[in-house]
Parts: sequence; structure tokens; C-alpha cells
Amino acid sequence: MKPIQAGWTERGNMKRILIPLITVIFVFYSQTFGAEKLLDIKGNQLISYKPALQLVLPSELRLVHSLSADYPRESSKTRAYLLIKEQKKQVEDLLILQIAEKTNPETEPMTVPPLKPSSEERMYSKGQVKKEERQIHYLSQLMIWNPEATTLKPLIEKGFVVPSHLALQGQILFLYDTDHAVLLWYSRDVQTFGMKVSERDDLWKKRSVSGNEKKAVDAFQKSLLTMIESIQFKSP
Repeated sequence: MKPIQAGWTERGNMKRILIPLITVIFVFYSQTFGAEKLLDIKGNQLISYKPALQLVLPSELRLVHSLSADYPRESSKTRAYLLIKEQKKQVEDLLILQIAEKTNPETEPMTVPPLKPSSEERMYSKGQVKKEERQIHYLSQLMIWNPEATTLKPLIEKGFVVPSHLALQGQILFLYDTDHAVLLWYSRDVQTFGMKVSERDDLWKKRSVSGNEKKAVDAFQKSLLTMIESIQFKSP
């Protein structure tokens, strides 16, 4: 396994059909989706038609970038969607959705790697819940938005500002079936919780976080679990 920046995802070997490196997707393999309607955003509801899936987002996010990538070596393709909430062009919430699909029915069933935090001392929760016979894995942690990251390049090119702030991040990962896997990263600027919090990351350590920082962590984790609970494996 090879970790990438910010601990956002990992990639396995040829025998595993995993969700590919998102930094690679955003730089090299962009292409249009075609005529088939695959995703809708209606208010704070996200609806996927392939695979059939819907969930309630923590806030009203809008889709600002999407693309598709083919991975012949892994016999898979991945669609990626970038959604944001912004105030005066400054990003406050960011969600990246990846849907990986097996393209060769003769290959092994799709698998996914375990979620891993960037730092154990800044990871607040990690677990899994079972919904409709599917295991949904999740974790929450502290991270730092890096506006120079390749992943965020589409936002910068569209004129949005990504502040170099601390952000709370949640990751959700599950196998939809043997042919599809879904991965979401949702992150929120810590300065958008309506209370004064520190930008010193040492005050956000899991064992010692307190005061307004702890309130922000608790609020974020509640929204993450609410999003997981809202997942339905069907389209309207």
C-alpha cells in the first residue's frame, strides 16, 4: 500500500480493484461523462443513479467539477465529483465523491483498503455500521486544507479561495456490491462553526481537545453520523 498526501486514499495492487488515487484522476484522466444522467444534487440531497444510492448532505452543497477516468490495468473506471459550500467565493465545506466500477466481469470482486487516519492523535472516531447487508466504514479527523494541492486545482481555476485553515474531515467508504465501491471525503473549515476556535493543531489532539474545539468536533461527528444514517441504497 502507498499512502498519498493528507491520508485521503490509498491504492492497492493489480489483483485489487480499488478506488484510484484522486490526485492522479484530477490531473491526467479528465473526460466527459456522456449523455447518461448519473448524479443529481437536489437541495441537500445527493442522488446517484448508477449505482442506485441517495444520502442527505450536511449542508446544501453545489457540484462544481466532475470527471471520469478509465484504469485498464485494474479493469475499472472511476467517476469523481467535487462539491462545495462557499461564502463570497471562499470555500467553507468540501465534499469529494468517488464511485469506482469494475469493467471486466472476469476479474475478481472489487475490494477496498481499510481507512487510515493521517495522525492517530488527531483522529476522533473510527468504526463501521451495517446497513442493508453492507458494511460502511468511517473515520473523522483533523486536517489542514492545502490550496496548492493538486486535488483542489479545479476549485482554484474556477476562482474559488481555499483557505489554509484547519478543517475537520470525515471519510466514508463501502462496497456497494462486487462491482462498485463508494468513497466520500467531507471536510469543513473549523472557523465556520459559529464560535471562536484555535488554529493551533496541538489544541485539537484527541486526548486533550476541550472548550469550543471539542464542541466543534462533537458537532462535526454528529453531522457525519447523520449523513451515514441517511444512506439509502436506492434512487427515488
